[in-house]
Parts: sequence; C-alpha cells; structure tokens
Amino acid sequence: MTIKTWVTSVTFVLVGWITLQLGVMYFSDAAPGAMVLFPDHDFISRLPAQTAIVDMGGFWITLASDEPNLGKNLYSAGALIVLPAGLPGCVPLG
Repeated sequence: MTIKTWVTSVTFVLVGWITLQLGVMYFSDAAPGAMVLFPDHDFISRLPAQTAIVDMGGFWITLASDEPNLGKNLYSAGALIVLPAGLPGCVPLG
C-alpha cells in the first residue's frame, strides 16, 4: 500500500466514525451525556431544562440530562456538533 492509500483509508474511517457518533446522538438516547463542540457564546443560556453542565473547555462543553432526545434538544438550542459522552464502549465490562 502507498502512503496515499493509507491517508485515504484513515480519512474514510475517521469520517465514518464521526458520522456514526453524530447519528447515535441524533437518533437514539443511548448516551447518558453529550459533548457539544464549538458552542456559541450564548449557548448556555439556550440549554434545555433539566440539562446539567458537567465540564467545559475552550471549544467544547459536556452536558448530561435524564430527559429523552438530548441530542435533538441540543441541536434545537443551536449546537453545531453533538457527540456522545459517557458510553461504556462496545464490550460491557461487568
């Protein structure tokens, strides 16, 4: 394999993985929390009720909620990218 093939393959894998994560947040309630990337300066004021801020950084904010449709609610509040947070992984370890 050439370097060009490797770079193309890695790019497709990363895009597929991020697309899968975006789909998990939009179409299911599998994740107990969410990470919003690049929130607006007034995003916090538009958060849905019963949504808790877990942590924040310079370009992200992590949120948690027991309410259904967390991902859709965050997109409605103006989030650009919502990724799942707090998933146990592929293999549930007891």
